[in-house]
Amino acid sequence: MNHSLKETKPTRGWREKFEAAFRGAKRGVRGHSSFFVHFFFTALVIACSVALNIALWEWCALILCIGGVLVSELFNSSIETLVRGMPLDQRPPYWPALDIAAGAVLVASGFACAIGILILAPKFLTFWVTR
Repeated sequence: MNHSLKETKPTRGWREKFEAAFRGAKRGVRGHSSFFVHFFFTALVIACSVALNIALWEWCALILCIGGVLVSELFNSSIETLVRGMPLDQRPPYWPALDIAAGAVLVASGFACAIGILILAPKFLTFWVTR
């Protein structure tokens, strides 16, 4: 007997897909307090970058770093949501996955911080020395 693996859900149009994606991003941001810290540092980096008139390639590098941190945080939040939605007795084997996801955010943040320092620190020094 030939069983089809065809999805039973009706296919969604692009509009529905984007609505679901925006809803997911909104839930990820609103439901997790770590985004406040990420948004604070994002605003700080953007303000410093504007004030220091950084080059286009530097903007690209910083935006890529900011995006990487926010995406890793969204993945971390999705894993947290999955594990916390499980019955309490089924959660313990999955705690390491939460630690690994949090570690991914830490690594992304560390690299973003290092790149931000490499780009902005020399400009700050130049700014303060020429004053």
